[in-house]
Order: sequence, then structure tokens, then C-alpha cells
Amino acid sequence: MKYFLAKTDPDTYSVDDFEKESETLWDGVHNHQAINVIKTMLPGDIVYIYHSMQDKSIVGLAEVTGHPFENTLDPRFSWAVHMKFLRRTKPVTLKEIKSEPLLSDFLLVRHSRLSTMPVPNEIAEWLNDRI
Repeated sequence: MKYFLAKTDPDTYSVDDFEKESETLWDGVHNHQAINVIKTMLPGDIVYIYHSMQDKSIVGLAEVTGHPFENTLDPRFSWAVHMKFLRRTKPVTLKEIKSEPLLSDFLLVRHSRLSTMPVPNEIAEWLNDRI
């Protein structure tokens, strides 16, 4: 099992929306680096759901339920993956993440615009202790 972080704008698709639907097609990712991350996801992997924009915090957990695939319904090149909502989490803010020296190499800190990223096991352990 691997860990990932996926960002969403809560004004577009929030953790509330995800919880109501219980399952979703995670799509709309067009950045090639983020697409390459999605391609590595496997069923059973865990995804931290991150509210971007005003919240800037991890707010939920999801599980990958299908294999990634090219989203041919999107007019722009993209890949997608099915996920199911697991639970809300205690928010872990970007400010809190940036203040932890152990996380200084985390892509969320170093490359904050990336919408989907891997989460190394040691960072996942740190996050799991806080959610």
C-alpha cells in the first residue's frame, strides 16, 4: 500500500461532496507530473484529500478502488482513477506541515502547485499521528 495526496478546490468539489457521493471518479488532472503520479496508484492505496485555496489543509481520507486510466471523455489529455471516501480527518494545515522540519522535502512544501503527489511512508506516519 502506498500513500498519495490529492488536492481539490472546495468551491468546486469539497470533502462534503465526496462524503455525500461516497465514491467518485478523480479526474480533471492535466499536469503531466501529476498524471504520472496517478498512473502509479493501485487499488487499496490511501489518498489524503487536501482542500486547496482558502482552507489549505488535509481534510479527509480516501481509498483507490480501481486502476488508473486515460480519461478519453476529457477533451484535454488526462488520466483518472476511482476512489471511495473513507472518512474526514482532523484538519492538518499547510502551516503546520511547513513548520515541521521532517517535512521540508515533502512535495506539498517544495512544489505546492502540484495537484496530486506521492506521500513517502515517513510523512504518512507523521500525518497519521495527527489525523
